[in-house]
Amino acid sequence: MGSVTASVASPTGSNVIPWFRTFAAIAGSGFRRYATYWQASLAGAVTNTVFGFLRCYILLAVTGAAGTAAGYDREQLATFVWAGQGLLAVVQFWGWTDLADRIRTGEVAGDLLRPVHPVTSYLATDLGRAGWACVPRLLPPMVVGPIFFDVQLPTRWSTVPLFVASVLLAVVLSFGCRFLVNATAYWLEDVRGPLILWTLASGALAGLYFPLPFLPDGLYLTLQLATPFPSLLQTPLDVLVERDATAHAVGLVAVQAGWAATVLALCRLVQRRAERRLVVQGG
Repeated sequence: MGSVTASVASPTGSNVIPWFRTFAAIAGSGFRRYATYWQASLAGAVTNTVFGFLRCYILLAVTGAAGTAAGYDREQLATFVWAGQGLLAVVQFWGWTDLADRIRTGEVAGDLLRPVHPVTSYLATDLGRAGWACVPRLLPPMVVGPIFFDVQLPTRWSTVPLFVASVLLAVVLSFGCRFLVNATAYWLEDVRGPLILWTLASGALAGLYFPLPFLPDGLYLTLQLATPFPSLLQTPLDVLVERDATAHAVGLVAVQAGWAATVLALCRLVQRRAERRLVVQGG
């Protein structure tokens, strides 16, 4: 017995506004969904703040008597740590298995019958989640850090809009990577292996544990251009602390945009192949 999947045309012409309204409605529902878990958000903010103190003292100790390390001064490193602790929940590296769970239970068939493409639907929900995380998870570390440490404040008018754009691209890119990891369930059913690999790689190669410029220049450049990982966290933080000139920061955000577009296109390709696999197997 075969299965039926919905085919949704790309939003063009007169249906752009309805498509945008649908996307915004799904994003809004995602915001409300995660806003119900305010106690978990509060607990996460406390945890991130505690680890912020630990990480900040460790990285400040690395600067030693020179007061700098890998091109970062003490104020930049403090900003790197506290902003990174806040962005951890906004960008979100781990903990999302919605698609994999629905594939395992077969509920994903309902997603394929909806008039919105699964990638678009899940992306809108994730953007709503990130919007909520900006309130209880990003703000507390950003407020607590400057109270106890000297931090780097933006000195260029372009820093704030570039940082906002970089964070948005990081959220989209992170979603795409997590979607691909979850989509392996179409073929593997059990995604614990891919999830573990993603957890290890994303934390170490995105700049979460330490700034990637601490690595040798050749290795850092390879990671920056050949992998999407630095665009998840390292790039937004470098833009915020103004480690490089404005032109270089714009180039980093452009690299982010390229990775985000590539990964989203790959998500749609994988989803299309997965739908064909479901049809062949009988739904």
